[in-house]
Amino acid sequence: MTYVVTEACIKCKYTDCVDVCPVDCFHEGPNFLVIDPEECIDCTLCVAECPVEAIYAEDDLPEDMRKFTALNEELAKLWPVLTATKDAPADADDWKDVKDKLKLLER
Repeated sequence: MTYVVTEACIKCKYTDCVDVCPVDCFHEGPNFLVIDPEECIDCTLCVAECPVEAIYAEDDLPEDMRKFTALNEELAKLWPVLTATKDAPADADDWKDVKDKLKLLER
C-alpha cells in the first residue's frame, strides 16, 4: 500500500508533509505535490501533517479520488524530488476549500 496526494493539494501545495517524510518520496510540480509509490514506506507521518487533508492511504481513497493513484505514479516520474519544506503559495488559503480543482492542475 502507498499513500496518495489528492485534489485538495492542487493550488495549495503546503509542504508540511515533506518535512516529516523519512524517505523523500514527495515530488513537486508547479501547483501540486505527489507521492512516489515506489519510495513510500507507508509510515503515515504525512497524513497528519497535511493542513488540507489531501493525503490518503491508497486503500482508503474516496471513490471519486481513485484516479489520483495513477496520477501520483505518473507525475512522480516527471517531477523532481522535494526534500525540504517551502512556503506555500501566497493564495493557498484561498484555495484550500475549493472543490473540483483537477482542471487547474499544472503539469
